[in-house]
Amino acid sequence: MKKLIYTLAFLVLISCNEDQSDPLYTDNEVEYTLFKASDFDYTGVLKVREMMGGELELEIQLEGQRGEEPYFFPAHLHFGTYDAVDAPMAHMLDPVDIRTLRSTTILGRLSNQESLDFDGFKNLDGHIKVHLADSGPEYQVILVAGNIGANDNNPGSFDSENMTLCSPYF
Repeated sequence: MKKLIYTLAFLVLISCNEDQSDPLYTDNEVEYTLFKASDFDYTGVLKVREMMGGELELEIQLEGQRGEEPYFFPAHLHFGTYDAVDAPMAHMLDPVDIRTLRSTTILGRLSNQESLDFDGFKNLDGHIKVHLADSGPEYQVILVAGNIGANDNNPGSFDSENMTLCSPYF
């Protein structure tokens, strides 16, 4: 009986042991608002987290109507502000899945061959756009957009009437 009690006590202590694995992220994290940019009722947040290896994870989480069938909204990181004419694409992000309204991208090298660390991202002159479709007339429909990095991301500075379209070419 004594062995049984010791065994049970040992098992309880082992089960209470915290996970000692390495954390995936540092404490560096920043969020940017993605504003409604069309007649479609979507808004969102871009969360940027620094991973332990120095890479950046960009997670887009939209709020709005979800879908049951697989469909993906293209998402892009651009240089310049959302209202800049001919703002070049800096990086194609993983598309937003309509079923979860989420996209997660590990940011690679930008189109100008620059690699960003966390501080570099916070100082980037850039913006995010999420499109309705990857081609055709629906490509011109931008669901959400928002300035990121060093650019003003306050709600009072966003005006969807000033939205510029972007080229579908990377």
